Amino acid sequence: MSEATQEQRFIIQKIYTKDISFESPNAPGIFTSDFKPALEVNLNVESKSLEEGIYHVVLRVTATTKVEERTAFLCEVEQAGIFTLVGFGDEELSYLLGSQCPNTLFPYAREVVSDLVARGGFPQLLLEPVNFDAMYQEHLHNQSSQPQENTQETAQ
Repeated sequence: MSEATQEQRFIIQKIYTKDISFESPNAPGIFTSDFKPALEVNLNVESKSLEEGIYHVVLRVTATTKVEERTAFLCEVEQAGIFTLVGFGDEELSYLLGSQCPNTLFPYAREVVSDLVARGGFPQLLLEPVNFDAMYQEHLHNQSSQPQENTQETAQ
């Protein structure tokens, strides 16, 4: 098959949890206070080529919850995936790595965060859905006014 007639392929090779961390620095005292949490969520997407047509994408989700000024918990999950992306132009490839791959990884990261928080003794935390298309468009907009980076970051 020649390059000109090569079909486009988006294949998920592997999805895995690369790194997890859960800290509750003010436990057990935090459990005796009135629990009115303030949640901050940060998302970060990184991607790199492993070999021709094979890419590694890492979605890092950091959820920090504070009660007044005290940290109730800090949960960080790196959900990763290996994807085969073949037959796409540079713009399409950039979009797939910056939006579609993280969109594939997010439900897994969301489940890990929820599980860690519950195991830490806190009420279940279900992260809101994320619009990775909008994040990607914002990244492109910011990229046009800054030097190019391979990292996309936003806070909810």
